[in-house]
Amino acid sequence: MWFENAGTFIEYGFIHIIPEGPDHILFVIALYLNARSWGSLLLQVSAFTLAHTVTLALAATGMISVAPEIVEPLIAVSIVVLAIEAIAFPDAHRLWRIPVIVAFGLLHGLGFGTVMSPAVLSADTSAALAGVTIGVELGHLAVLAATGVAGALVLTVLRAAKTPGLYRPVFVMPVAGVIAAIGAFWTLQRIGLIAV
Repeated sequence: MWFENAGTFIEYGFIHIIPEGPDHILFVIALYLNARSWGSLLLQVSAFTLAHTVTLALAATGMISVAPEIVEPLIAVSIVVLAIEAIAFPDAHRLWRIPVIVAFGLLHGLGFGTVMSPAVLSADTSAALAGVTIGVELGHLAVLAATGVAGALVLTVLRAAKTPGLYRPVFVMPVAGVIAAIGAFWTLQRIGLIAV
């Protein structure tokens, strides 16, 4: 029974990322654009997922409550921050990165926890949280894999053209620019300055 519940929530967690989580997708792509190695990237994504689970658990069980009017714009701002970092600060010091990623993960978890509360409370809570965490992490890894393939293809073409130094201006900066623009739009939309 526990494993059946967990399996259901794994699917739920994955769907929360793909296809229903464009904010997560853009956040993880921005993490990729900022990464220096796959090891550090996987560590950052896992830290983000675990932090997401902490506030998801607290929000879903009613132990903490933050109004969506506060959380949702801040989630959009977190996306803008990472995208701008990829564009403007490619050599920024990395010691602060994990704490910042954890803080952003806590923020994203608050947003999902409110939506998820009825499902978590109607199931075995431990199975629900374990399943969602696994599903969210699998979704994040799928986004990373797809982004990694795209980046590798661009780099392969640039190397064939003997211009690998163009990777940042051709791939990183345009993709980060689009992500920053979308995040800024969402921020303005979520604080009510842009109507849909």
